Amino acid sequence: MATLRPAPASMVVLCAVVVVGAVLVVAAEGGGSEEAAASTGKAAMVPALFLIAAELLGLPLVPPYSQASGHVQQLLQGVNFASAAAGILDESGGNFVGRIPFNQQIDNFEATVEQIAGAVGGKEAAASMVARSILFVGLGSNDYLNNYLMRNYNTRRRYTPRQFADLLADRYAAQLTRLYKAGARKFVVAGVGSMGCIPNVLAQSVESRCSPEVDALVVPFNANVRAMLGRLDGGGLPGASLVFLDNYGVFKAILGDPAAHGFAVVDRGCCGIGRNAGQVTCLPFMPPCDGRDRYVFWDAFHPTAAVNVLIAREAFYGGADVVSPINVRRLAAL
Repeated sequence: MATLRPAPASMVVLCAVVVVGAVLVVAAEGGGSEEAAASTGKAAMVPALFLIAAELLGLPLVPPYSQASGHVQQLLQGVNFASAAAGILDESGGNFVGRIPFNQQIDNFEATVEQIAGAVGGKEAAASMVARSILFVGLGSNDYLNNYLMRNYNTRRRYTPRQFADLLADRYAAQLTRLYKAGARKFVVAGVGSMGCIPNVLAQSVESRCSPEVDALVVPFNANVRAMLGRLDGGGLPGASLVFLDNYGVFKAILGDPAAHGFAVVDRGCCGIGRNAGQVTCLPFMPPCDGRDRYVFWDAFHPTAAVNVLIAREAFYGGADVVSPINVRRLAAL
């Protein structure tokens, strides 16, 4: 999540998940460049989508919360709250050390708003800044990949797919409400993209087949999120504008006709080890593939920057079939 610029629209990214814009990007699952991912071994490409959207809104890159916190001038220019492996549920991604769950990201956001208030003349001035900022929130995939589908979690034994999707949506609604109470009014919430054909899933099949079962988990979650945003936008959060980005639909379109979107490699990651370059994800200092812009997947789990550019442009300029009820360009103008 990136946050707070004293411009017409600020940027805040919280992340468990990813989030960006002339805006306040709030939550996301990851963040950064492909080069950074290759040098650190950390996959953080979801926030890249939001960073591209921020660029379209004319916003500069902003520092992570860990660097900006306590430095008022940096806070006034924007902050990135995103964290790789974060989830809606605090326990999701627990196999990754140092992740920042969404609830903790919201704690950081609330603390940032308080610091901003002290720097700009009080709570009313800070509230005005936050209200005209856009929060990009992208969460959910780690709750499946690094929780529900993990053998070392008992989540799948406790909840049916429908029950788990309902649980996530209920928690998500409460978290977005917390952000609203902290002053946020403009939200872009990205649905979970198709996960049935990511390299890590392909690698689990000797024949490198996609898994319709994995995608079947995502569909009810996205439907729940879309319905939840409609309720909040329809009066649940007075004065708020909430936009849903259909990542799943965009990604399925790319996979359905990759050549039409400029891609040639869909069945393996650009940086990874093993079958489909998806059994072990990109490790520190591992050399990536040549021609990465022709790849759909950067590593075992995440899309390349080229895919994120396409999705970001759809978020910014797209029609109601992709981003609804309005696109980011129109949201920024409100």
